Amino acid sequence: MSEARPLSADNIRDLIVNRRASFEFFIEDRFEAGLSLLGSEVKSLRAGRGNLQEAYVRLTDRGAVISGLHISPYEQANRNNHEPLRERQLLLNPSEIAKLRKATREKGLTVVPLRLYLKGSWIKMEIAIAKGKKLHDKRHALKERTAKQELRRRGQ
Repeated sequence: MSEARPLSADNIRDLIVNRRASFEFFIEDRFEAGLSLLGSEVKSLRAGRGNLQEAYVRLTDRGAVISGLHISPYEQANRNNHEPLRERQLLLNPSEIAKLRKATREKGLTVVPLRLYLKGSWIKMEIAIAKGKKLHDKRHALKERTAKQELRRRGQ
């Protein structure tokens, strides 16, 4: 009988990362959510064929749903393939959904997907409550980033 390995950092592998989220938003609170996926979607995601750029989280009466997440069709799935842009159910605890509802009622807060990753054999999504950045905040972030790059270049 084999022992169950505890989940560690080496058991987690990023599949898709939304890099623009940290540039466009101030991240306030993070959540880990499971996804309700079809088999062909899982195989396509494991091959790295997905896009989070246009994805957003909607709260419905039945829970949280991810819309705009593009998962490319899996070539070997033939007629059993999935719809690339279908809405997918996020699997969250009722208390987490209540926190998300409360936060989105506040002015300027939204729920954004940050990354899709493999945790053991499960595909998970990291979502966050976030506040949109103004133009001057984005300019400030760009200045900081270029200053850090300059320091790294001079240090090498």
